[in-house]
Amino acid sequence: MKVPRSAPLLSAAALLLAVRGSRCRRLQAERILRISRVVSDLGRAEAFYRDGLGFSTIAQERLDKPTIATLIPGDGDAKEIVMRLGAQEISLVRFSARGRPYPPDSRSDDLWFQHLAVVVSDMDAAYAHLSSHSGWRPVSEGGPQLLPPSNGAVRAFKFRDPDGHPLELIWFPPEQGRSVWQGDALHTPFLGIDHSALAVASMPRSLDFYRALGLQVSDRSLNHGSAQARLDGLPSARVRVTGLRPASAAGPGLELLCYCPPGRPAGVTSPNDVVTDWVTLAASPLPGASPCAVRDPDGHRLVLVDHGVGVIGLPA
Repeated sequence: MKVPRSAPLLSAAALLLAVRGSRCRRLQAERILRISRVVSDLGRAEAFYRDGLGFSTIAQERLDKPTIATLIPGDGDAKEIVMRLGAQEISLVRFSARGRPYPPDSRSDDLWFQHLAVVVSDMDAAYAHLSSHSGWRPVSEGGPQLLPPSNGAVRAFKFRDPDGHPLELIWFPPEQGRSVWQGDALHTPFLGIDHSALAVASMPRSLDFYRALGLQVSDRSLNHGSAQARLDGLPSARVRVTGLRPASAAGPGLELLCYCPPGRPAGVTSPNDVVTDWVTLAASPLPGASPCAVRDPDGHRLVLVDHGVGVIGLPA
Protein backbone atom coordinates (compact mmCIF):
# COMPACT_ATOMS: atom_id res chain seq x y z
CA MET A 1 0.00 0.00 0.00
CA LYS A 2 2.40 2.68 -1.26
CA VAL A 3 0.82 6.06 -0.58
CA PRO A 4 2.79 9.25 -1.36
CA ARG A 5 2.43 11.96 1.24
CA SER A 6 0.89 14.37 -1.24
CA ALA A 7 -1.71 11.84 -2.44
CA PRO A 8 -5.41 12.65 -2.21
CA LEU A 9 -7.61 10.62 0.11
CA LEU A 10 -7.92 6.95 -0.82
CA SER A 11 -11.41 5.64 -1.46
CA ALA A 12 -12.77 2.64 0.40
CA ALA A 13 -12.38 0.44 -2.68
CA ALA A 14 -8.78 1.57 -3.20
CA LEU A 15 -7.92 0.81 0.42
CA LEU A 16 -9.43 -2.68 0.27
CA LEU A 17 -7.56 -3.46 -2.95
CA ALA A 18 -4.32 -2.12 -1.50
CA VAL A 19 -4.62 -4.18 1.69
CA ARG A 20 -5.63 -7.36 -0.11
CA GLY A 21 -2.93 -6.92 -2.75
CA SER A 22 -0.08 -6.32 -0.33
CA ARG A 23 1.99 -8.80 1.62
CA CYS A 24 0.34 -7.35 4.71
CA ARG A 25 -3.04 -9.01 4.29
CA ARG A 26 -4.51 -7.50 7.43
CA LEU A 27 -4.02 -4.15 9.07
CA GLN A 28 -4.41 -4.07 12.82
CA ALA A 29 -6.18 -1.02 14.24
CA GLU A 30 -4.38 -0.48 17.53
CA ARG A 31 -5.97 2.65 18.96
CA ILE A 32 -7.99 5.74 18.06
CA LEU A 33 -5.69 8.58 19.06
CA ARG A 34 -7.71 11.69 18.35
CA ILE A 35 -10.83 13.03 16.63
CA SER A 36 -10.48 16.29 14.66
CA ARG A 37 -13.17 18.77 13.67
CA VAL A 38 -12.91 21.67 11.22
CA VAL A 39 -14.26 24.92 12.68
CA SER A 40 -14.77 28.44 11.39
CA ASP A 41 -13.59 30.28 14.53
CA LEU A 42 -11.00 28.64 16.80
CA GLY A 43 -11.58 30.95 19.76
CA ARG A 44 -15.34 30.47 19.73
CA ALA A 45 -15.06 26.69 19.38
CA GLU A 46 -12.44 26.44 22.14
CA ALA A 47 -14.59 28.49 24.52
CA PHE A 48 -17.63 26.30 23.86
CA TYR A 49 -15.88 22.98 24.42
CA ARG A 50 -14.11 24.36 27.51
CA ASP A 51 -16.96 26.19 29.20
CA GLY A 52 -19.90 24.10 28.03
CA LEU A 53 -18.40 20.59 28.15
CA GLY A 54 -15.41 20.69 30.47
CA PHE A 55 -12.59 20.17 27.95
CA SER A 56 -9.17 21.67 28.72
CA THR A 57 -6.71 23.03 26.17
CA ILE A 58 -3.37 21.21 26.08
CA ALA A 59 -1.79 22.63 22.89
CA GLN A 60 -2.18 25.40 20.32
CA GLU A 61 -0.12 24.95 17.19
CA ARG A 62 -0.10 24.69 13.43
CA LEU A 63 -1.49 21.46 12.08
CA ASP A 64 1.53 19.32 11.21
CA LYS A 65 2.58 19.24 7.57
CA PRO A 66 2.38 15.44 7.14
CA THR A 67 -1.29 15.44 8.13
CA ILE A 68 -2.09 18.45 5.95
CA ALA A 69 -0.38 16.72 3.02
CA THR A 70 -2.58 13.65 3.41
CA LEU A 71 -5.72 15.79 3.25
CA ILE A 72 -4.89 18.60 0.80
CA PRO A 73 -2.68 18.12 -2.27
CA GLY A 74 -0.08 20.87 -2.61
CA ASP A 75 0.58 23.62 -0.11
CA GLY A 76 -1.85 24.29 2.70
CA ASP A 77 -1.87 25.72 6.19
CA ALA A 78 -4.06 25.26 9.24
CA LYS A 79 -4.03 26.03 12.94
CA GLU A 80 -5.31 23.63 15.57
CA ILE A 81 -6.20 23.62 19.23
CA VAL A 82 -5.86 20.27 20.97
CA MET A 83 -8.25 19.70 23.88
CA ARG A 84 -8.65 16.87 26.37
CA LEU A 85 -11.54 15.50 28.37
CA GLY A 86 -10.57 12.73 30.76
CA ALA A 87 -8.08 10.61 28.83
CA GLN A 88 -9.42 11.42 25.34
CA GLU A 89 -8.43 14.18 22.93
CA ILE A 90 -10.00 16.20 20.15
CA SER A 91 -8.47 18.81 17.89
CA LEU A 92 -10.23 21.87 16.53
CA VAL A 93 -8.78 22.84 13.14
CA ARG A 94 -9.06 26.10 11.22
CA PHE A 95 -7.70 26.04 7.67
CA SER A 96 -6.28 29.26 6.24
CA ALA A 97 -8.51 28.80 3.19
CA ARG A 98 -12.01 28.72 4.62
CA GLY A 99 -14.38 26.05 3.28
CA ARG A 100 -18.14 25.77 3.20
CA PRO A 101 -20.20 25.96 6.43
CA TYR A 102 -22.08 23.05 7.97
CA PRO A 103 -25.41 22.54 6.11
CA PRO A 104 -28.02 24.25 8.32
CA ASP A 105 -30.75 21.70 7.48
CA SER A 106 -28.66 18.67 8.50
CA ARG A 107 -30.45 15.70 10.06
CA SER A 108 -29.34 12.77 12.18
CA ASP A 109 -29.74 10.33 9.29
CA ASP A 110 -27.71 12.34 6.74
CA LEU A 111 -24.64 10.39 5.66
CA TRP A 112 -22.25 13.21 6.60
CA PHE A 113 -23.42 12.88 10.24
CA GLN A 114 -20.57 12.18 12.69
CA HIS A 115 -20.95 12.89 16.37
CA LEU A 116 -18.83 12.73 19.50
CA ALA A 117 -20.42 10.89 22.43
CA VAL A 118 -19.43 12.56 25.71
CA VAL A 119 -20.00 10.33 28.74
CA VAL A 120 -21.50 11.99 31.80
CA SER A 121 -21.77 10.80 35.40
CA ASP A 122 -24.98 12.74 36.05
CA MET A 123 -27.21 13.58 33.07
CA ASP A 124 -29.30 16.16 34.87
CA ALA A 125 -26.21 18.04 36.11
CA ALA A 126 -24.51 17.84 32.70
CA TYR A 127 -27.62 19.05 30.86
CA ALA A 128 -28.08 21.91 33.33
CA HIS A 129 -24.44 22.94 32.91
CA LEU A 130 -24.71 22.86 29.10
CA SER A 131 -27.99 24.79 29.24
CA SER A 132 -26.31 27.58 31.20
CA HIS A 133 -24.06 28.30 28.20
CA SER A 134 -24.95 29.62 24.76
CA GLY A 135 -23.71 28.75 21.29
CA TRP A 136 -25.36 25.36 20.85
CA ARG A 137 -28.69 24.16 19.53
CA PRO A 138 -30.59 20.95 20.27
CA VAL A 139 -31.10 17.98 17.97
CA SER A 140 -33.12 15.98 20.49
CA GLU A 141 -36.67 17.00 21.30
CA GLY A 142 -37.75 17.40 24.91
CA GLY A 143 -34.34 17.24 26.58
CA PRO A 144 -32.45 14.04 27.53
CA GLN A 145 -34.16 10.80 26.54
CA LEU A 146 -34.26 7.45 28.35
CA LEU A 147 -33.90 4.58 25.90
CA PRO A 148 -35.60 1.25 26.65
CA PRO A 149 -33.76 -1.68 28.29
CA SER A 150 -33.41 -3.36 24.88
CA ASN A 151 -31.17 -0.43 23.90
CA GLY A 152 -29.17 -0.38 27.12
CA ALA A 153 -31.43 1.83 29.29
CA VAL A 154 -29.03 4.72 28.67
CA ARG A 155 -29.98 8.38 28.89
CA ALA A 156 -28.82 10.49 25.95
CA PHE A 157 -29.16 13.95 24.45
CA LYS A 158 -28.00 15.12 21.01
CA PHE A 159 -27.12 18.70 20.10
CA ARG A 160 -24.85 20.78 17.84
CA ASP A 161 -21.82 22.94 18.59
CA PRO A 162 -21.53 26.54 17.30
CA ASP A 163 -20.44 25.32 13.84
CA GLY A 164 -23.15 22.65 13.56
CA HIS A 165 -21.08 19.57 14.44
CA PRO A 166 -23.27 17.05 16.29
CA LEU A 167 -22.49 15.88 19.82
CA GLU A 168 -24.17 13.56 22.27
CA LEU A 169 -24.28 13.44 26.04
CA ILE A 170 -24.65 9.83 27.19
CA TRP A 171 -25.15 8.32 30.65
CA PHE A 172 -24.67 4.60 31.26
CA PRO A 173 -26.52 2.83 34.07
CA PRO A 174 -24.56 0.47 36.33
CA GLU A 175 -23.24 -2.59 34.49
CA GLN A 176 -23.69 -0.89 31.12
CA GLY A 177 -21.01 0.63 28.91
CA ARG A 178 -17.26 0.19 29.33
CA SER A 179 -15.90 -0.29 32.84
CA VAL A 180 -13.85 2.91 32.58
CA TRP A 181 -17.08 4.91 32.94
CA GLN A 182 -18.20 3.17 36.13
CA GLY A 183 -15.70 4.71 38.56
CA ASP A 184 -16.19 7.53 41.01
CA ALA A 185 -17.47 10.82 39.61
CA LEU A 186 -15.01 13.68 39.28
CA HIS A 187 -15.55 17.37 40.09
CA THR A 188 -17.30 17.66 36.71
CA PRO A 189 -20.15 15.55 35.31
CA PHE A 190 -18.27 15.27 31.99
CA LEU A 191 -16.01 12.19 31.99
CA GLY A 192 -14.62 11.62 28.50
CA ILE A 193 -15.36 10.51 24.93
CA ASP A 194 -16.80 7.02 24.52
CA HIS A 195 -17.02 6.92 20.72
CA SER A 196 -17.56 8.78 17.49
CA ALA A 197 -20.69 7.68 15.61
CA LEU A 198 -20.92 7.73 11.80
CA ALA A 199 -24.04 7.47 9.66
CA VAL A 200 -23.64 4.82 6.94
CA ALA A 201 -25.80 3.71 4.01
CA SER A 202 -24.96 0.00 4.08
CA MET A 203 -23.89 -1.85 7.20
CA PRO A 204 -22.32 -4.84 5.36
CA ARG A 205 -20.32 -2.57 3.06
CA SER A 206 -19.06 -0.42 5.94
CA LEU A 207 -18.20 -3.46 8.05
CA ASP A 208 -16.07 -4.81 5.17
CA PHE A 209 -14.15 -1.55 5.16
CA TYR A 210 -13.62 -1.21 8.91
CA ARG A 211 -12.76 -4.88 9.36
CA ALA A 212 -10.07 -4.42 6.69
CA LEU A 213 -8.63 -1.75 9.00
CA GLY A 214 -8.62 -4.23 11.86
CA LEU A 215 -11.56 -2.97 13.91
CA GLN A 216 -13.76 -5.59 15.54
CA VAL A 217 -17.48 -5.59 16.33
CA SER A 218 -18.11 -5.02 20.03
CA ASP A 219 -21.91 -4.73 20.17
CA ARG A 220 -25.02 -4.47 18.00
CA SER A 221 -28.54 -3.21 18.50
CA LEU A 222 -31.65 -2.13 16.61
CA ASN A 223 -32.93 1.16 18.03
CA HIS A 224 -36.45 2.39 17.33
CA GLY A 225 -39.52 3.75 19.03
CA SER A 226 -40.66 7.09 20.37
CA ALA A 227 -37.62 7.74 22.59
CA GLN A 228 -35.23 7.13 19.69
CA ALA A 229 -37.30 9.44 17.45
CA ARG A 230 -37.11 12.22 20.05
CA LEU A 231 -33.38 11.60 20.58
CA ASP A 232 -32.66 11.91 16.85
CA GLY A 233 -35.15 14.71 16.23
CA LEU A 234 -36.79 12.69 13.46
CA PRO A 235 -40.50 11.97 12.92
CA SER A 236 -39.64 8.28 13.12
CA ALA A 237 -36.29 6.62 13.60
CA ARG A 238 -35.20 3.04 13.03
CA VAL A 239 -31.43 2.60 13.15
CA ARG A 240 -29.10 -0.40 13.26
CA VAL A 241 -26.18 0.40 15.55
CA THR A 242 -22.88 -1.49 15.40
CA GLY A 243 -20.09 -0.66 17.84
CA LEU A 244 -16.48 -1.15 16.74
CA ARG A 245 -13.32 -1.32 18.82
CA PRO A 246 -9.61 -1.29 17.93
CA ALA A 247 -7.23 -3.69 19.70
CA SER A 248 -6.43 -1.39 22.63
CA ALA A 249 -8.87 -1.09 25.49
CA ALA A 250 -7.81 2.56 25.82
CA GLY A 251 -9.27 5.38 23.79
CA PRO A 252 -12.65 5.82 22.10
CA GLY A 253 -14.37 3.46 19.70
CA LEU A 254 -16.44 3.94 16.57
CA GLU A 255 -20.14 3.38 16.11
CA LEU A 256 -21.88 2.81 12.77
CA LEU A 257 -25.45 4.12 12.44
CA CYS A 258 -27.48 2.66 9.57
CA TYR A 259 -30.87 4.36 9.43
CA CYS A 260 -33.76 2.64 7.63
CA PRO A 261 -33.97 4.23 5.13
CA PRO A 262 -30.63 6.08 5.04
CA GLY A 263 -30.55 9.85 4.70
CA ARG A 264 -28.94 12.08 2.09
CA PRO A 265 -25.46 11.24 0.74
CA ALA A 266 -22.56 13.50 1.58
CA GLY A 267 -21.64 14.38 -1.99
CA VAL A 268 -18.30 16.01 -2.70
CA THR A 269 -16.68 17.71 0.29
CA SER A 270 -13.33 19.43 0.73
CA PRO A 271 -11.01 18.88 3.71
CA ASN A 272 -11.47 22.49 4.83
CA ASP A 273 -15.30 22.36 4.76
CA VAL A 274 -16.68 22.80 8.27
CA VAL A 275 -18.64 19.57 7.84
CA THR A 276 -15.34 17.66 7.95
CA ASP A 277 -14.26 15.48 10.85
CA TRP A 278 -11.50 12.90 10.79
CA VAL A 279 -10.31 10.15 13.09
CA THR A 280 -6.58 9.60 13.67
CA LEU A 281 -6.06 5.85 13.99
CA ALA A 282 -2.82 4.11 14.96
CA ALA A 283 -2.41 0.94 12.89
CA SER A 284 0.23 -1.74 12.39
CA PRO A 285 1.85 -2.73 10.20
CA LEU A 286 1.37 0.29 7.95
CA PRO A 287 3.13 -0.25 4.61
CA GLY A 288 4.30 2.73 2.59
CA ALA A 289 4.31 6.33 3.72
CA SER A 290 2.82 7.31 7.04
CA PRO A 291 0.52 9.01 7.78
CA CYS A 292 -1.98 8.34 4.99
CA ALA A 293 -5.63 9.31 4.68
CA VAL A 294 -8.57 7.20 3.56
CA ARG A 295 -12.30 7.64 3.03
CA ASP A 296 -14.83 5.05 4.14
CA PRO A 297 -17.63 4.05 1.73
CA ASP A 298 -19.74 7.07 2.73
CA GLY A 299 -16.92 9.62 2.63
CA HIS A 300 -15.99 9.78 6.33
CA ARG A 301 -12.25 10.45 6.71
CA LEU A 302 -9.58 8.61 8.68
CA VAL A 303 -5.89 9.44 9.00
CA LEU A 304 -3.78 6.31 9.57
CA VAL A 305 -0.49 6.66 11.43
CA ASP A 306 2.11 4.05 12.24
CA HIS A 307 1.56 2.59 15.69
CA GLY A 308 5.21 2.09 16.50
CA VAL A 309 6.74 5.52 16.07
CA GLY A 310 4.43 8.02 17.80
CA VAL A 311 3.82 9.98 14.59
CA ILE A 312 3.06 13.73 14.86
CA GLY A 313 3.61 13.75 18.59
CA LEU A 314 0.71 11.49 19.47
CA PRO A 315 1.16 8.66 21.96
CA ALA A 316 1.50 5.27 20.33
